[in-house]
Amino acid sequence: MKDSGDTLRIDKWLWAARFFKTRALAAEAVGGGHVHVNGTRVKPSRPLRVGDRLRITRSGLTWEVEVRALLDKRRPAAEAQQLYEETPQSRRAREEAAEARRLARLAAPQTEHRPDRRDRHRIRRFMGKE
Repeated sequence: MKDSGDTLRIDKWLWAARFFKTRALAAEAVGGGHVHVNGTRVKPSRPLRVGDRLRITRSGLTWEVEVRALLDKRRPAAEAQQLYEETPQSRRAREEAAEARRLARLAAPQTEHRPDRRDRHRIRRFMGKE
């Protein structure tokens, strides 16, 4: 891990912290405005320091984290989680969103198979499209 006075490109840190699978995806997310540092939209080359606060949006989920350490190499997930600390509000919001998705999935009608030609015809007639 780097010293607290050091800096590291934000796209490299996001990749090392395992928020994104590749650096290219991390750079694309930062450039697309899905990552904010201390409340400001930044570029992928922005130097990141220990103590910076990040808001990362990916796949409809938002993480709010504080940078605890800098590492420029991708390590196992257990070590990557030591690089940041997530805020309690962020964790609670993500858990609530996951629960809402789970309940929505349970409320959706379940079928045993895909509709065949006869079923599609009945569906269209029911919907008034025939």
